[in-house]
Amino acid sequence: MALDLIIRGGTVIDGSGAPRFGADVAIAGGKIVAVGKVAGPAREAIDAQGAVVSPGFIDGHTHMDAQVFWDALGTCSCWHGVTSVVMGNCGFTLAPCRESEKHLVIRNLERAEDISPQAMEAGIRWSWEDFPQYLDAVDRLPKGINYAAYIGHSALRTYVMGEHAFSQPSSAENLAAMKREVRKAIRAGAIGFTTSRSFSHQTPQGLPVASRLASWEEVRQLVGVMGELGAGVFELASEDMRDPSRVPDYMSRLKTLALDTCVPITLGVFSAKGLAPNYWKTLLGTIDETVAAGGRMFAQTHTRSLNVLFSFQTVTPFDRLPVWNEIRKLPLAEQEAALRNPELRARLIEAARAHRPDPNAGVGAEVRDANFKRIYPLDKPLPPYRSVAELAEQSSRDPVEVIIDLALARGLKQFFLQTIANEDQDEVLAMIRHPRTIPTFSDSGAHVSQIMDSSLQTHLLSYWVREKRALTLEEAVRRMTSVPAQCWGLEGRGLIREGYAADVIVFDPDRIGPQMPELVYDLPAGARRLKQKADGLLASIVNGEVLLRNNEHTGAEPGRLLRGPLAH
Repeated sequence: MALDLIIRGGTVIDGSGAPRFGADVAIAGGKIVAVGKVAGPAREAIDAQGAVVSPGFIDGHTHMDAQVFWDALGTCSCWHGVTSVVMGNCGFTLAPCRESEKHLVIRNLERAEDISPQAMEAGIRWSWEDFPQYLDAVDRLPKGINYAAYIGHSALRTYVMGEHAFSQPSSAENLAAMKREVRKAIRAGAIGFTTSRSFSHQTPQGLPVASRLASWEEVRQLVGVMGELGAGVFELASEDMRDPSRVPDYMSRLKTLALDTCVPITLGVFSAKGLAPNYWKTLLGTIDETVAAGGRMFAQTHTRSLNVLFSFQTVTPFDRLPVWNEIRKLPLAEQEAALRNPELRARLIEAARAHRPDPNAGVGAEVRDANFKRIYPLDKPLPPYRSVAELAEQSSRDPVEVIIDLALARGLKQFFLQTIANEDQDEVLAMIRHPRTIPTFSDSGAHVSQIMDSSLQTHLLSYWVREKRALTLEEAVRRMTSVPAQCWGLEGRGLIREGYAADVIVFDPDRIGPQMPELVYDLPAGARRLKQKADGLLASIVNGEVLLRNNEHTGAEPGRLLRGPLAH
């Protein structure tokens, strides 16, 4: 057999959790054809001496539904070892939707997922109405990595109900129409159905996104369509769990839904001070109980604190204050001059000091009012970091003055982390280690000017594996490859095995890790986003073709649309 590619002399961590071993990996026709000592020539070779060869990572929680139309490479995910993503989470998709009503799906996405409406308007060529047509459109696009897609509840409601989706429950006729669309989507290859019931998902007008108007019965019947078909995963953004009295009923409904429909259910798990006490433990306990009873349920977890990144280039926690707002409207150079003015500086500090934080002043991944114990200068890619409160106490300065001085020292380009969830890293590790969680939830494609979590995979490898030695490399790789492949039904992926798709990465375990983020204006219509690459990724192979060498694009576009099991 003529070989397309041989990866020679690497240490194979095959994704199963088994111990590492030395081997060559031979690839032909987009598949792995041999793992062992491989003789003979190949069209291309990669020297993997001293490096790890593993399956490409699978990110099960992205919002790249719009980005896929203007970014063939799949950044920033591809720069962190990701070769396949699942998009359409939390009920947010671009289909089904008529082009004449695209403003409705944009309304759902604009604030809840921080995707620029100008970028969507400029970057998407609309060529679909229903979800099967959307899948065909994605299938035709040039792609660097692989994409699987859910059908989303908010788009489904607006397609069937129009403007009423934002204000009314569905009628029997509405629900019947939505069920028909879900059935069509799953049969065409949608990976499942998603919804959001989260308080943090709001429109730019501060109203609930469309899916939040749905009753639980509506959700139950739509999930039931997948149960009837025997295909599809249900993903949801959780209900408001700040009130402890609501938790038992919610957990009971989730468990009953899983058992009654036989549909796999997945949702995110985080720890946050505003949630019911030990909510994350309760959720993981419910998942264990559901699985023990014969249902299928798993959680998606993060690998670090959930942080908003802010800077004077983007937003700050003080922008709503009148004196700050006046300054923040100025060009950056004029802001810098104003911040160096002693009199104006004193007014800014006093205004921030006098402001009483509003706990409802931000939702989702938006910047919150300042809690200086939870704000950290981002001066290196990995923790630990020192809080602004700690730095202020050490230097006998006001915390706002510390922020201003640090920003001025870097020409107002200094980033700050504002932690909004997962503050306790012992709890983060406990969630990562739980056998029914998957380290995913990057939200790649969304919140692009406020968070940068496409690096959660390289953070896991560099921080928890290499620095903390809290997980073995074999287990970390397994949790990012074969486990998500199995949970989302991506057959023939997630392992270094003969006959499997050749989605493979080669990385240096001593160097793998995220670089510092930067702000760029490279989206359609010049919209801004945060960009972050990684060190130590030597090669990324997708469907047998080398996509990246030393994290630089080769020009190849080997990615594919990964359709669900009912697609023909």
